[in-house]
Amino acid sequence: MTATVGTPMDFDEILTQIGEFGRYQRRNYLLICLPVLFAAANSLSYVFTAGIPTYRCYIPECDNPQELQYQTEWLEKAVPGTWNKQGHFTAATCDRYVTSNANISQGDGQCEESFFTKEVERCQDYVYGSKEQTIVQEWQLMCPENAWKLAFVGTIHFAGLVIGTALFGYLADRFGRKHIFLFCIILMSLTGVAQALAWNYISFLIFALLNAVGTSGVYPLAFIIGVEMVGPRKREMSSIVLNYFYAVGEALLGLAIFLPNWKHLQLALSIPPLIFIVYVWLVPESVRWLLARNKHEKAGEIIKKAAHVNRRELSVELMASFKQQELENDKDERDTNQQDNQIWLAVKQVFSSHILLVRYSVMLFIWAVNAIVFYGLSLNSTNLSGNKYLNFALVCLIEIPGYTLAWVCLRKFGRRLALSGSLLLCSITCVGSGYITMGANWLIIALFLMGKLGITSSFAVVYTYTAEMMPTVIRSGGVGVMSTFARCGAMLAPFVPLLGTLYEPLPLLLFGAISLIAGLLSLLLPETFHKKLPDTVAEAIALGQKVSVDDEPICSQNEDHLQHQDA
Repeated sequence: MTATVGTPMDFDEILTQIGEFGRYQRRNYLLICLPVLFAAANSLSYVFTAGIPTYRCYIPECDNPQELQYQTEWLEKAVPGTWNKQGHFTAATCDRYVTSNANISQGDGQCEESFFTKEVERCQDYVYGSKEQTIVQEWQLMCPENAWKLAFVGTIHFAGLVIGTALFGYLADRFGRKHIFLFCIILMSLTGVAQALAWNYISFLIFALLNAVGTSGVYPLAFIIGVEMVGPRKREMSSIVLNYFYAVGEALLGLAIFLPNWKHLQLALSIPPLIFIVYVWLVPESVRWLLARNKHEKAGEIIKKAAHVNRRELSVELMASFKQQELENDKDERDTNQQDNQIWLAVKQVFSSHILLVRYSVMLFIWAVNAIVFYGLSLNSTNLSGNKYLNFALVCLIEIPGYTLAWVCLRKFGRRLALSGSLLLCSITCVGSGYITMGANWLIIALFLMGKLGITSSFAVVYTYTAEMMPTVIRSGGVGVMSTFARCGAMLAPFVPLLGTLYEPLPLLLFGAISLIAGLLSLLLPETFHKKLPDTVAEAIALGQKVSVDDEPICSQNEDHLQHQDA
């Protein structure tokens, strides 16, 4: 099927000629996935750069300065602390017992309880439990009174994500996916290097904010570009595989064990992305965006190249229609205000539609629930015993089975049931870990991982689902708004565990309750599986609605063709 002169071009129909995911799309898809590795790592780098190393007071009466050891046999005699159920002593970070009046030799490695009173005082020097170097040592941010400064780094990070996701979604719809994508990568890289070169805590915060702003645009724009370059049957693949790259990028932070100095880690994450500047010549602009902006000649050039690489033949009528529609739109392009107003016109149309307002409100709630539960469970993962670098990597890698589950469910059950089922799985396991497993450690961990798997699957599905419900002209901005709202929800996640002081299972019960509500509300949304991406607000409204026989030839014929190919 080819576009006729005078009618808007349907890129899904064009893909039937050039291939839904041919060699050209595969190459470009891989290229846009690579920066996501570094975006994922940068988005969580503050966990280690602003992490709290293990440390205790330096005890000159007992510690041997030539052979300093964090854990010693005499430690509980000189430093207050706590004992766990396994009999392990954890020393206080900044307090020590006051020395008695006895004549005590200095630094011989021997220590007796009689050397100290039970009176506590603050210390000035510290002994560290590992070679880890973070901003704690860099700017003397030890002790509880400085803990808020380390937590504030995370707050600044999320603030940058909120700003970036809202800003770059609009800019990508206004100026194109490719250029804003590249700008975000370079901003992420340069500000990441600047963090490593920061001269004080305040400058570090400023660069951390800017780094989060840049990082926030890389994944969403890579996602939009990936979804818009493929046909309906490949959309879920494009989003899920991108999430694989994101999970691996997060897990790569576990290699921080080999880069214990925070500056070296930050430089290792930030310098390599500068090479992606070559994407100016390698990665094409989104054809869907070009068509939506009436840039048919440029779109035609990309489609012609894609057909050549994919070894497909384009019909003469199709190529002629590009030139004709470009000529017809020349007059419109002279009036730049008309094009600039396309986005705002679409936004007004959305707000005038009760159907879309209800639909997008439900999606906003689901996005917020995903963020709160996802990050809330991630915070609880720090309670797992063992090597923190290995634990961090494993908690990130468990997302890959979650994304795989999403992929399978998207193809087998469609978008609506995949989203609802993932949220309900998370709900059941959260409630179960709160009530069923009191004292059963292995079962708590198993249900925790199942809950993380479920919410990861939900997060993967909701990206695809949202993009398929948004019209092309505001798709990037729409996903950006949803993601921004989710980031605001994520800011609440660190406070949820505090509810455990009121009632121990309450945080997990809250996660389960809101996941249940979101899972049930998702059943109200229209199914978008094997439906063409809506290019206009009217087409977005029509999703999930019955159409008359007179209105359905193009859509139904395209859908029947895809179903026949699936069979």
